[in-house]
Amino acid sequence: MEGLKLTRRSAISALAAGVATLRADGGRLHAGAQTNAWPIANFDELLAVLARMRGFGYEGFETSFRNVQLHFDQPKTARQQLQDSGLRFVNIHIFMDQYDPRTRIAPEDLIARVAKGGAALGAFSLVLSGAPCVAGGKLDAAAIDAKASALNAAGKLCRELGIEAAYHNHGPEFADRGLEIKGLLERTDPKQVHFVIDAGHAFRAGADIPAFVAKHHARLAGMHLRDFHNGEQVILGQGDFHLQPVFEAIRKARWTGWLFNEEERLGGVKLGDSAITPARAEMKKVFGV
Repeated sequence: MEGLKLTRRSAISALAAGVATLRADGGRLHAGAQTNAWPIANFDELLAVLARMRGFGYEGFETSFRNVQLHFDQPKTARQQLQDSGLRFVNIHIFMDQYDPRTRIAPEDLIARVAKGGAALGAFSLVLSGAPCVAGGKLDAAAIDAKASALNAAGKLCRELGIEAAYHNHGPEFADRGLEIKGLLERTDPKQVHFVIDAGHAFRAGADIPAFVAKHHARLAGMHLRDFHNGEQVILGQGDFHLQPVFEAIRKARWTGWLFNEEERLGGVKLGDSAITPARAEMKKVFGV
């Protein structure tokens, strides 16, 4: 397939260059956004959203694999269009309503297809979400082992393709004293698997985000920023999640990864610019990016 023929040596070289660029470019934080704030029905609409994001001053974007998958087999033109947006294609994300019942992440064949397609389109990382491994306040040891093993396998594949693999949490990973996120951190290979922490979901689940950043910043490839009030998502800066302590922890740790605005609502409501405009201003105010 066009764009997917990578030698092992070129893939590893590309990975090293890409990670170095993403982690250490200018020794500073980077501002990105998830595209799911806007309704996107096709690739042209994605490109229009990227133009709006560029106008808001973002440097990079994350998007669902569904928004680009039609171009996996013939990626050349689409890759150039994404590059011409002026934004870095940071993360291609697999989020599903149902996951593989054994591994609790996406099926292996889908991971392989999206990893290869994402690499061909210029994405730096494959981001995986998953189903929880905690029930009744107890960690299912067999489930977390299977999930971690699948994440390690995904990480190995991604490295061979020249991209990173990262896990994205929702609330359950940080609930019950963070049993699952601790299990994943312990059981996944730091060389193969990083984390894109959804700080808003973690906050809503009771996590101490500054403490988590202080302890695990070396595993963080990025952070999603969203806000909540009375359990409902609100525009960043208008809820109960105080960002200044998070910034202080980031600054103290000298972490220089990606911060992503993520503005989405249950029920599929897409607030677009009306949410992104104040959220972007809040990010600039607190984090200076």
